[in-house]
This record gives sequence, C-alpha cells and structure tokens, in this order.
Amino acid sequence: MTPERFNQIVEAYGADPRRWPAQERAAAQTWAQLHRAEADAVLSDAAGIDAWLAADKIDPPGAALQQRIVERAPLRQPVDRSGRRRLWWSGAAVAGVGLLGGVAGAFAVSFFVLTESVPPVHESSYLTSSFGGTAADWSGE
Repeated sequence: MTPERFNQIVEAYGADPRRWPAQERAAAQTWAQLHRAEADAVLSDAAGIDAWLAADKIDPPGAALQQRIVERAPLRQPVDRSGRRRLWWSGAAVAGVGLLGGVAGAFAVSFFVLTESVPPVHESSYLTSSFGGTAADWSGE
C-alpha cells in the first residue's frame, strides 16, 4: 500500500474502513497503523466530509405528491399489433414488385431469343459520354 493509494481510497470511500474495497481493506488498515500521523490527518478530513454528507436528509415524499404521481401516470395501453401487420404487408409488396420485375425481364429476354430479333438501338446524345463519339457531334460546324 502506498500513501497515494491510501489517500485515493479514503477520498473515494470515506473514513470508515467498512466502505473500503474488501481486497484492499487489510492493506490500507495496516498502512494506517504503521503511518499513524499521516493516516490520522487524511482520515480526519474524510470524517468531516462523511459527517457533512450524513447530515443531509431528504424527507420522504408526502401523500399529496404520491397521489399526483399516480394520477399523472400513463395508463397501460394494449399492444397494437396492426403495425406489425402493415409492416409485413409492405415488405411482401416490395418483394412482389421485385419478383414481377424479374419475371418481366426474363420474359423480354426469352422473347428476343426465341424470335431472333434484336430491338432497335437508338444512340441518344444523353446516353453517351463526353469521351466517346456521339451522334450529335456539333464540333464540325
């Protein structure tokens, strides 16, 4: 036990050794017996603070305060499970739309594969980048 650690224990837990951490209590008490003058100075300061803190009393709440708290307490509401149902249906709707999009895409691809026709390609100026050639190349004018 060091003097610094003894001071930390007394400052944190007070002058009463029963409040000190159990694993350090014996070492702190032994240190206090070996260094009586130094320990007494630290313990007397802590005892004054302990007495001041113990003197502070709070009155228990009165009946009027308890009644006001009970009156203003929210009533227990039944659990609304319709929110879960709505959430489940919205998730099912999103999954359904995704599935229909996949089916429509598969149908379109299979139609073009079976008919061996390629849809016409239109090169629009908004589909090209400024680095590639474009159908609307205005630099020649």
